Amino acid sequence: MPRPATQDEYLASLVPDSVKGVSRRTLLRGALGAGALLATPSLLAACGGGSSSSGSSATGTVTLGSNQSDAVPKAAVQSMVNAFQKANSGLTVKINTIDHNSFQENINNYLQGSPDDVFSWFAGYRMRFFAKRDLAGDISDAWKGMSGMTDAFKKASTGDDGKQYFMPATYYPWAMFYRKSVFQKHGYEVPKTLDDLRTLGAQMKKDGLVPIAFGDKDGWPAMGTFDQLNLRVNGYDFHVSLMAGREPWNSDKVKKVFDTWAGLLDLHQPDALGRTWQEAAQTLQQGKAGTYLLGSFVAQQFKQGAEQDDLDFFGFPEVDSTIGADAVEAPIDGYMMSKRPKNEAGALKMLSYIGSPEAQNVLVKADPSVVASNGKADTSGYTALQKKSAEFVASAKSIAQFMDRDTRPDFASTVMIPAIQQFLKNPKDIDGLVNSIEKQKQSIFAS
Repeated sequence: MPRPATQDEYLASLVPDSVKGVSRRTLLRGALGAGALLATPSLLAACGGGSSSSGSSATGTVTLGSNQSDAVPKAAVQSMVNAFQKANSGLTVKINTIDHNSFQENINNYLQGSPDDVFSWFAGYRMRFFAKRDLAGDISDAWKGMSGMTDAFKKASTGDDGKQYFMPATYYPWAMFYRKSVFQKHGYEVPKTLDDLRTLGAQMKKDGLVPIAFGDKDGWPAMGTFDQLNLRVNGYDFHVSLMAGREPWNSDKVKKVFDTWAGLLDLHQPDALGRTWQEAAQTLQQGKAGTYLLGSFVAQQFKQGAEQDDLDFFGFPEVDSTIGADAVEAPIDGYMMSKRPKNEAGALKMLSYIGSPEAQNVLVKADPSVVASNGKADTSGYTALQKKSAEFVASAKSIAQFMDRDTRPDFASTVMIPAIQQFLKNPKDIDGLVNSIEKQKQSIFAS
């Protein structure tokens, strides 16, 4: 499956013919490599037919390295593994769960050491990065005959060499989350512009609420705030070009993003570097914060039932009317195979299963904060949040993954995490900040 000759041909190949009446041309105005597009699976025609027969004679033990360490996704993975073992009596899965952040920070050493047969990871640049460096196994056999997966998802799983290295499981959007009951109680309206957000934030302060819950102890959550602002201030095309290392970080455009962010910090929950995203989410859950910019996994901190039914979201408001607010982030989570798995047949069998609607039905039922990637998954039991997430992504004209997925892993972890945290400590020295980022970027992207 070679990449088309031109970028326009490539982008067109990612987009299905229609999504709720939106044409190929208008749905996506650009993409960063194979992983930048996501289309809502339940609304799109799928490629392929029948079930994959990969690993049909597989037996023995398959080891699974999982970064799903929080309670809800951890239980969802266990439920999926239980279902897989039930359907494949000759195979046993041993799960090796590692703290989410530790897993990401040590992924290079992990893959170069003695990795598990199958491991959880992300679509996009990060998948291709390890495939290109020969640290991941070719799972094209697991894709043979795959039913229900769109061409867009297959593209998102394909390395630079045209082979598949990733099996999508679920996806989720990033947005501004809030409790409907809190908005109703105070008569708040969803902000359409940045000025509206500032006005809303000021009123929330008067009402004794934290306008925007915020926690960046782990480093990566604040990347989402930068992404949303950059998408709104400079647009999608500039954003993905910046992530790819093709734009200078010390440009006026990037400075404007940080300037805009600095002007919003008074609405953010203070002392963010000492708070995890889970702790910040709990302030939203407890009705102490009015909104929270995060992925829909924020729902994991809400009890299933009435609490989750009270959770809603809106896209980050418009900053520049010439740019609009039609770009969103919707990261794809899934699984890869190590370069030399001890049980390759078993690993391929499991990866084929992970891509199936049966496996994803189990995942999204156990974790209502995510949406299935397989178009044949059962959506009848979706919560209101899952349904809205699918519609939200389908209506977007441009879709990014996330900073630490759309750029080089080493740049994201060694440069951007400390840089953004430094900004949060001292938002006044933006010139020094961006000059430092640019200098480090030039060194890393030259390697």
